[in-house]
Amino acid sequence: MPAAWAPPGAPAAPPWANLSSAGQFVLLGFAHVPALRPPLAALFLPAFLLALLGDALIVLLPALDAGLRAPMHFFLRQLALVEMCFSLDVVPRLLGTLLRPGRGVSPAGCALQLLLVLSCVSSECFLLTAMAWDRYVAICRPLRYGAIVSPRLCHRLAAACWLAGAPVALVFTVWLFRFPFCGPRGIRHFFCDIAPLLSLVCADTRVFEDNVLVATVLVIMVPFCLIATSYAQILATVLRMPSARGRRKALSTCASHLIVVVLFYGTTGVIHLRPKASYSPESKQVVSLSYTLVTPMLNPLIYSLRNKEVKAALRRVCCHHLGSGPREGPP
Repeated sequence: MPAAWAPPGAPAAPPWANLSSAGQFVLLGFAHVPALRPPLAALFLPAFLLALLGDALIVLLPALDAGLRAPMHFFLRQLALVEMCFSLDVVPRLLGTLLRPGRGVSPAGCALQLLLVLSCVSSECFLLTAMAWDRYVAICRPLRYGAIVSPRLCHRLAAACWLAGAPVALVFTVWLFRFPFCGPRGIRHFFCDIAPLLSLVCADTRVFEDNVLVATVLVIMVPFCLIATSYAQILATVLRMPSARGRRKALSTCASHLIVVVLFYGTTGVIHLRPKASYSPESKQVVSLSYTLVTPMLNPLIYSLRNKEVKAALRRVCCHHLGSGPREGPP
């Protein structure tokens, strides 16, 4: 019987069925609104470029200005690097899906994207925790800050944040791709993630899902609890300060980090705590956009607009390289 034959009245095969039968996955991001795909691509591309530009600025600025060598700026630089990796892993394929729908993704390419997504999310959780610890020591142990938060310890913490999530991501990626995938391999998402891939598996995945939930609690919720504990102690210390100006200054150094924590955990935690959530794949795509595109775009703006040292360093670098005046020393 010819492969293209179908009985009368049978639903037509999707245009990407041939790719699926060849073993490739197809990302179906925003397939429910095909007319909006080109406008969405035109909207997402500037946001992606703005996120890359902002993160690149945060990464490069400490190398151009000696006033940004504090541990807080070191961790901020690592956070910007993680978000650059995350954006480069997800957004180019999102734009390709919007502009050229129906393109196939090999199982190896899909697995690599999932591995990088899980690793970057884990690293960001740990880096946000390290930044909360840095603020805790700076406010609650100010006299010992220089001795405790040494450059050597900062480098070790950063390396641990980068590497800690990789083994977990590798285990779950390999485990997931050992399941059999049945039927058309259309992924109802704009990147390869656990939940939409699980919906294509024709096997019992309960043990896998239980382990994913445990890993999520360890990787996402435990750091969140540590961050909350750090800020509870910071708040207690700030309330005991006799000077209103000192309280405002202490809280202002934490404001940017708190905003980023709320943005990150307000979306990432919701998505990853329920691998097979009851709400629709379409709503998941909208929520996922917030931490794959919107948050990486906003974070550099939040840190640069609310951080006096970053703004001052940016002014000094601009004045120096544009020849508008002499370069000032660190504030």
